[in-house]
Amino acid sequence: MIVETFPVGLLACNATIVGDEATREAIVVDGGDGVDDVLARLKQLGLRARYLVHTHAHFDHIADVGRLRESTRALALLHHADLPLYHDQPRLVKLFGMPALPPVVDLDGDLEDGTRFTLGDVTCDVLHTPGHTPGSVCFAIAGAGNTRLLTGDTLFAGAIGRWDLGGTSMEDIVASIQRKLMDYPDATPVVPGHGGFTTIGHERATNPYLQ
Repeated sequence: MIVETFPVGLLACNATIVGDEATREAIVVDGGDGVDDVLARLKQLGLRARYLVHTHAHFDHIADVGRLRESTRALALLHHADLPLYHDQPRLVKLFGMPALPPVVDLDGDLEDGTRFTLGDVTCDVLHTPGHTPGSVCFAIAGAGNTRLLTGDTLFAGAIGRWDLGGTSMEDIVASIQRKLMDYPDATPVVPGHGGFTTIGHERATNPYLQ
C-alpha cells in the first residue's frame, strides 16, 4: 500500500493519495484544493487515480474537483447530505470576502455509510460521521496488515471540528466520533483534515471532548 499525505491550498488541507502497488490505481482524498500538487504526486508515484473522494463539502477540500476529475478521469464522490452545501460554496466564500471558486460541477455519485472501495489489496471503507457538516464522512484505509483513519474535519489532534456551521451540533459530532471511530484499536493512526497526525488511543485518553 502506498499512502502519501500533504497539505494543499490556502487553508493547508491534508490531501491523501492511497495507492495499490500492484494495480497502480489510487484513491485521492480531499484533493480538490490542490490539483497541481495532486497531479504531480500521482505522476511521481506512477499511480492512476480511480476515485476522488471527499470527507465533506467545504471549499478547501473539494473546490476544484472538476479540474482534477478532468485531468484524471476518476470518479468524483461526496455524501449526498453535503450536496446542498457543495452547491452553495461559491456564495458562502463570497460572503466571507474570499477569492472566487472554480465552477461547481455535477459529481459522479454518493458516498454511502458502509460503502467499500477496493483497489487490489487496499480497501477504503466509508464511515458517515455527521457533525462538522451533515454529510461528513471518515475513511478507514486498510492494506498491508494495517488500518489508518482519515477523519477530515471531524476529529483533530486534541480537538474536534466546528459544529456551528449549520445543520449540526456538538452532540452530533461527538456521537459520531464515539460511535464510528472509538472502536478502533488504540494504535490506529489518525490523519485529520488539517494539522498533525495522532492516534485513536491518544485521543481516547487526552481529547477533552471525548472524556
